[in-house]
Amino acid sequence: MTAFFSIPFLGTPSWFWLAFIAIVISLLVLDLGVLHRDQREIEMGESLLLYSGYFSVGMAFGGWVWWQLGATKALEFYTGLLIEQSLSMDNVFVMAMILGFFAIPRRYQHRVLFWGILGVIVLRALMIGLGTALVQRFDWVLYVFGAFLLLTGVKMLFSREERHPDLAQNPMLKFLRRHIRITDELHGGRFLVRLRAPGSGKTLRYATPLLLALVLIELADLVFAVDSVPAVFAITQDPFIVYTSNIFAILGLRALYFALAALMHRFIYLKYALALVLIFIGGKIFLHGWIGTIPATLSLGVTFSLLAGGVLLSLLKTRKKSA
Repeated sequence: MTAFFSIPFLGTPSWFWLAFIAIVISLLVLDLGVLHRDQREIEMGESLLLYSGYFSVGMAFGGWVWWQLGATKALEFYTGLLIEQSLSMDNVFVMAMILGFFAIPRRYQHRVLFWGILGVIVLRALMIGLGTALVQRFDWVLYVFGAFLLLTGVKMLFSREERHPDLAQNPMLKFLRRHIRITDELHGGRFLVRLRAPGSGKTLRYATPLLLALVLIELADLVFAVDSVPAVFAITQDPFIVYTSNIFAILGLRALYFALAALMHRFIYLKYALALVLIFIGGKIFLHGWIGTIPATLSLGVTFSLLAGGVLLSLLKTRKKSA
């Protein structure tokens, strides 16, 4: 049995993966099964406390990685955690827009976000698995990632247009409304209900707006992952570090949603800080051939400095408006 747990899976002993999965399952059970068994509105204070719990577990996990795999892997984990959480902050705005579009009451929003995490866990595993296979088979894929990050960063840096997607015209939403039965109103916190169909009297299964919101949030996360996953691959090609940092970042961000949704309008310079981070990370790949590997401590320091600077400048600029 001991030998089985020591068998490498994607370059890391199996028991590392099992330990990570056990931690995530425990957090999800504690969150939904204990802390939020009753569907209720989550206030900003509770959101911050919940985030601090997820953040503490993530930081402790990084310390465990340091102990087991060394300082470099741990610093890569922390850098990936910071990058993923920062690049996904735009997703908070999109999630708030989706929940508002379907008029989801705040007491049911945590349920949608929580179950969305399960989809993220699966989708990120598939994307990271595919990315790992491509990088290991074709070295030049990293340069594709680097070019993509550079172009995305430059476009974000000079773009003056704000993204306000028209959800009513969303292709996925149109597809769902054409192909499945959907109720006009919510039925508590349920995603699916059984109702009598008009005319026939038969009892049929219907989706509720809560399920539509969940599907669109999953789709939005998939779109945002196109930026964030290559960014973490540019830091490290270790799938264990890439995946664990992604999941811990998303767990924390979903917990922080209820606090961030009310403050996103104040982060006016965050977009530019994120653009510079993408340019730095993409440039790292091309600089590797000229100056060698950039130390993990430097990557973490530059990333943290850029993001912290963007947040602080934003808060200083908007402090009078919020007063």
